[in-house]
Amino acid sequence: MLDVSEVEQRVRARLTEKVAEAVSSTIPNGTPRLVHGTVQLSGKATAVIGMRRAGKTTYLHQLRRDQLASGAPREAVPYVNFEDEQLAGMEAQHLGFLLDAYGRALPPLRGAHSVSWYLDEIQVVPGWEAFVRRVLDSDNVRVVISGSSARLLSREIATSMRGRAWEVRIYPFGFGEALTFAGTPVPPDPSFLTSAERATLEHALVTYLGRGGFPEAQPLAPRDQLRLMQDYVDVAILRDVVERHQVTNVTALRSMVRHLLGNAGSSFSVEKFHASMKSQGIPASRDTVHELLGHLDDCFLVRPVWLDDDSERRRMVNPRKVYPIDPGLTLPYARFGKTNVGHALETIVLIELERRHAEVGYVKTKDGFEVDFIARYPSGDVELVQVCADVTDAASRTREIRALVAAADRYPGAQRRLLTLYREVVPDVPAGIEVMPAYEWLLSAAGAR
Repeated sequence: MLDVSEVEQRVRARLTEKVAEAVSSTIPNGTPRLVHGTVQLSGKATAVIGMRRAGKTTYLHQLRRDQLASGAPREAVPYVNFEDEQLAGMEAQHLGFLLDAYGRALPPLRGAHSVSWYLDEIQVVPGWEAFVRRVLDSDNVRVVISGSSARLLSREIATSMRGRAWEVRIYPFGFGEALTFAGTPVPPDPSFLTSAERATLEHALVTYLGRGGFPEAQPLAPRDQLRLMQDYVDVAILRDVVERHQVTNVTALRSMVRHLLGNAGSSFSVEKFHASMKSQGIPASRDTVHELLGHLDDCFLVRPVWLDDDSERRRMVNPRKVYPIDPGLTLPYARFGKTNVGHALETIVLIELERRHAEVGYVKTKDGFEVDFIARYPSGDVELVQVCADVTDAASRTREIRALVAAADRYPGAQRRLLTLYREVVPDVPAGIEVMPAYEWLLSAAGAR
């Protein structure tokens, strides 16, 4: 076992190296990330959260480049990543070494300019909140932190940070970002296209549905994409659930992940899943099933969608619909190695709604019809969204439209929208329902509310 002084010396030396790198190394470039709303820096810690490998670090560097473009000196935007094996054993008391090393290297700068600290994956350091709060109390200092745990950071921010943080969520590439990465022009008006432009976008959307939006997956061949997605799932299970939450029932956890990612967008009942595991001889209580689902939500592997209802009891007893954070994550669990296009389309619509800061649920009418999503935006607007990959199928088309018509009685002021995979002429659409191709909605600037 290492002596405390030995750990301290090693951590101090490594942090000194990181500070030297932070103020001199080239800031990496990357595909610009679209974040709806305001990114708050002054007076608060900006907390950038999202699943591992979704692009949080790239976004931190994007903010640094933006500051340089606005006139900040290079030394005023130091960046430190705490996921480093040489920092093993580091505790909050060691974080002060950062300020010491920075002060020794650049003493004139600290008093003359506003310094913005970019602290990546800070949650691996126990007690980090007190350090960040102390830094925020200094003059001319800003802090941007990142982490791959929504609940962990949110809980710490709510308690220890005392409201002094502004949350920004980073998701895998949206459709527009994936187009930019691939070098495909994003049309200024996606509703006004030539037939060739529309065909290009439709092909790109189908590719995006199969590949997903993780930046690292974009240039890979299908076999390599599959291995990468399996690695992402394994890391989320082991590091963000098992290690972080001390989960011991790994068999039940892996069973749940297989079920959720293999049935994206399907209803999930804790009672039924518990009964299924029991029949397979997998020991797990109902409380354990609830906890495991919460952990998977916490690390952004899945996004549960609850029934929209005024009654909390009805919300709790009805099944949730559970989606992956990205359709690419279903590849290791897909039948015949192919993504279900309909479920993938629902997934990217849900994630885009979240990206636009909507509070999302699903609707079940009194007649038993279901609307995929109800989205409540910060502006107060309400939108009912139905997703149908194949509107040429009369039965599917009738079912989706019938649900939107039925939901209008309960949500009279809501915008009603039917999103399709391709631009199609849909006959006999009732007044008040807008039918549009998903690529048009995904790329619409009007979506940011």
